Amino acid sequence: MSVEAIGSRFPAPPVPAGPRGVPLLGIAPQVRRDPLGFFSDVAAEYDGVSTLPIGLEKVMLLNDPGAIEHVFQSNWRNYRKSDFYDKVRPLFGNGIATSEGDFWRRQRQLTNPAFHRKSLTRMGEIMRAATHDMLDGWEGRAADASGGTFNLSHGLTAVTLRIVVESLFGSDITDKDDGTRTATIARSVDTMLEVCERRVWAVPDLHNRWFSPLSWRHRKARQALDTIVYDIIAERRRTGAEHFDLLGMLLAAVDGDSGEGMSDAQLRDETTTLLVTGHESTANASAWIFYILSEHPEIERRVLDELETVCGDRVPDDGELRELTYLRMVIEEVLRLYPPAWTTSRTALADDEIPGYPVRAGTTMMISPYVMHRNPRYWPDPERFDPERHTPVMKEGRSKFAYIPFGGGPRNCIGANFAMMELQLLVAMTLQRFRLRVAAGETVEREAMVSIRPKGGINFTIAAA
Repeated sequence: MSVEAIGSRFPAPPVPAGPRGVPLLGIAPQVRRDPLGFFSDVAAEYDGVSTLPIGLEKVMLLNDPGAIEHVFQSNWRNYRKSDFYDKVRPLFGNGIATSEGDFWRRQRQLTNPAFHRKSLTRMGEIMRAATHDMLDGWEGRAADASGGTFNLSHGLTAVTLRIVVESLFGSDITDKDDGTRTATIARSVDTMLEVCERRVWAVPDLHNRWFSPLSWRHRKARQALDTIVYDIIAERRRTGAEHFDLLGMLLAAVDGDSGEGMSDAQLRDETTTLLVTGHESTANASAWIFYILSEHPEIERRVLDELETVCGDRVPDDGELRELTYLRMVIEEVLRLYPPAWTTSRTALADDEIPGYPVRAGTTMMISPYVMHRNPRYWPDPERFDPERHTPVMKEGRSKFAYIPFGGGPRNCIGANFAMMELQLLVAMTLQRFRLRVAAGETVEREAMVSIRPKGGINFTIAAA
């Protein structure tokens, strides 16, 4: 029998179509130039599932809620974090963002109680105090006759870092620090994050080699951060004093089966993970919220009316936050357009099948919330900002995995409720005191790093409410 006849009787399994790229590098050059635009164009041209050559690796881009649900939830145990996460592992270590298997399940169970409602209530007070101090510092700008133009992104990054540092370390930072350790943490996290971002789409990636200046900067920053974290852990273990901050809860967590707690190295990895993920993406999201409100004063007016009805001039308490339903819809729509983590990926451990296509073991599945949130099948006129997309009725009629700003399935973001509370408080408290408007002539560009940030920040003018 001829080869052709054999091929006709046993046809090759279907392979999703996709761009060809260039030899050896694949699509890496296009991605480096404009990752958001490139992946959006691919998703628009190749419906649902497409194949992408990245370097010598074949990647499947999923732009279908059913396929995403399969990987994130229905068969999630067959998918581990992809090799992409090796590039961020030097930053996060083996924390819950990067660990796998039984170790990840144990760490997740030990960490979960730190984000229960009672813990969030305590952290909410830190959020309120930090935001209040930030807004007090803006009074002089608001009184400036020139309009008080300033880069809002910088202030938001500072306040979100303060919130997560105090939530993690409590009195060890607020009562025992002259600002030196907090400043060192800020510099170290910024440096480590920059190195990881530079590595994300580097093909080949040489930034982790000993001769790379970036690698030297990373090691120096990590050493400075580790010194602070390990010193605090050692002092906590020495005194045995009870603390109700996040680190205190992680120290007190005990595995139900083994009776063991976390090692110092595990505590370091989890606290570093929370430090990075707990401030950078929230700062960017809040900057986008104020940008959107500046561009849509009629939506801002509805938020103000809701604030007046629910809490007036008072800082909203936890119960009132739950009543600010339109504000939450606004935030959810901003997170649709600018999701905290704009892309993630998984690698198949064994052969599998997603709707219409076989999946070979070792295949990497790329899932981009940024791309999925612009799929016109589920989001008509996807670039239009419309909080009404997030009413209860609209949510019920839409596939759950069409909206994934915090991921989905068992490995969804553990800090999602923390982030939503923080965003609600930042926006509510700011609008109660000030009006922010994008500065005249300001050009705002999107930059895809670990999260989507406004390139160079955004300059605003500020005035008293």
